[in-house]
Amino acid sequence: MTLTDQDKTTLRTAAYGAVTLMSAADAAGKPHKAATEGSIALSSATGLVGHVLAAKSRDINLNGKSTAALADQVLPALTAAMSLLKQQDPAEAGNFRRTVIVAIEAAARTHRGEPSPTIADMTRKITEALDAA
Repeated sequence: MTLTDQDKTTLRTAAYGAVTLMSAADAAGKPHKAATEGSIALSSATGLVGHVLAAKSRDINLNGKSTAALADQVLPALTAAMSLLKQQDPAEAGNFRRTVIVAIEAAARTHRGEPSPTIADMTRKITEALDAA
C-alpha cells in the first residue's frame, strides 16, 4: 500500500486531532492527562498505521481557536482517512479505526467512574466520523 505525503498528513491529523478533541472536551477536568494517555495509545499502533503515526513530522496543524473550529477540521479528516484506507486496504482501515478508538478511550479514562456527558458526546462524534466513510 502506498500513501502520498498528503494521505499521511490526513491520517496523522485525524488521529492526533481526535485525541486533541477529547482533551478539549475535558477542559474542566484533566485535559493534559487526556492528551498524554491518548497520545501514548497512538504511539502503540502497529502496521502501516503505526508507522505513519510514529513518523516524526511537522505536518499536523491543529490550531483551532475553539473546539468547534477544531472539530470542523478533525471530524472530516477522520472520515477521509477511513475512506482512503478502505479503498486501498480494508484491513488497515480497521486497524486505523481500532487505533483511534483505543486512543479516545484512553483519553476518556483519565477520570474515575463514568465519563462526563461532554466527553461521552465527543466520543460519539468521533466514532460517527470514523463510521461515516
